[in-house]
Amino acid sequence: MNIVSLVDDMSHEMYLRLKHAAETGKWPEGVKVEQAQRDNALQLSMAYQARHLNSDQMLTVGANGELVTKSKRELKAQFNDLTDQGDIQKCNKDDIARFTDL
Repeated sequence: MNIVSLVDDMSHEMYLRLKHAAETGKWPEGVKVEQAQRDNALQLSMAYQARHLNSDQMLTVGANGELVTKSKRELKAQFNDLTDQGDIQKCNKDDIARFTDL
């Protein structure tokens, strides 16, 4: 079985288990992951992300397996879209930190 068909058939729950193993070095049950398993879990979780998840993060893995980055202009446009929708409070463009009333 090749990695593409494996990732196509993988459930989202399995992806989350593999992602947890790759990030923490342990399975969700607490059992330690061997280094070879961790390497495979990382590879499979990245392949799943590339194949199934449409992410708005600055750095992601594209469907072709290459890293996809957003330019500063794209990130600013995305941020401005959020402020226009009211998701983020309006703020002065010269502000460094943006705080909300707690």
